[in-house]
Amino acid sequence: MNKIISICIVILVILAMGCGNSKKNSTADSGLQKNDTGTAKIVFAEYEHNFGKVSEGEKISYVFSFVNQGSANLVLTAATTTCGCTVPKYDTKPISPGKTGSIEVVFDTSGRNGIQTKTITVKSNASIPVVLLKIVSEVIANN
Repeated sequence: MNKIISICIVILVILAMGCGNSKKNSTADSGLQKNDTGTAKIVFAEYEHNFGKVSEGEKISYVFSFVNQGSANLVLTAATTTCGCTVPKYDTKPISPGKTGSIEVVFDTSGRNGIQTKTITVKSNASIPVVLLKIVSEVIANN
């Protein structure tokens, strides 16, 4: 009888140790999965561009370039402005880590005069999900 009890205790100890190991492995596995997904990181070459003096009525454009310095694909979800005179154009395809992308900003100076500052709000899945870009120009009225 003592032998049976001893065997049962040994079996219970082995089972308990086995359960503890599987729990530990599953925690380690879920940690690896989190690290494998990574994070995108958008870094622009510059965040502001000054066109200088331009004539009223011109459509001027500038291309802001960026690189994905993260470890996951970068996806731009929106690029918006508060003024219809400024239009951002961008690609919605995912950008792999280490690869580059761009946002072209076209500003129509028609009906504008003086110093003009326009802000472009860029939204993405990056670690910093909202980035602000700025264009500045001095529009000279046509006489």
